[in-house]
Amino acid sequence: MALVDELFDDLPRSRAMPTILVVDDSRTNLEVIGRRLTHLGYTIVLSDNAREGLERLAGRGFDLAIVDMVMPETSGLQMLAEIRGSRETADLPVIMITGRSDPQAVVEALAAGADDHIAKPFDFSVLAARIDRVVERARRIAALKRSNATLDARIAARAMELGEARAELAETRAERLRLIASIQSLNDQLERLGAGA
Repeated sequence: MALVDELFDDLPRSRAMPTILVVDDSRTNLEVIGRRLTHLGYTIVLSDNAREGLERLAGRGFDLAIVDMVMPETSGLQMLAEIRGSRETADLPVIMITGRSDPQAVVEALAAGADDHIAKPFDFSVLAARIDRVVERARRIAALKRSNATLDARIAARAMELGEARAELAETRAERLRLIASIQSLNDQLERLGAGA
């Protein structure tokens, strides 16, 4: 049995499928995207406006947000600005979707902080590939941040140990100087006693 376990140790572990918030003002688009992504195995939460989408982001941990770029009241770009401006969601991966096919739409989305952009209509296998790439990159970045935090904690602990060692060394040096002075004083007294005898 151990041999079988060893053979499978090198295989990639299955991960929980990402939880995705989809925000689009079109109910039809939401239903289609929600149904297709659910069939692909993703956990999907739908919202038909940016305000509601932001509230849902605040209340639940999502792995990704897919946001329509053009929506009434609060646009997708404004929603993205709020996502990036919040400490809790600043690192959340966001894919912008839009019916605009001009290159300027891509530039605007990426300049606003989107991780990716896709124009409607899109092929769901392409969207799934982009989702997987963006989420995997976010997972690697999160793992790197955790690793950095661990290293920072270790460095801080070592710095404290080094500070304590330096303090002990300074104390030892001061004690050594006191002993040398005491010995010198004793030697001086012995020489005076020897000279007086």
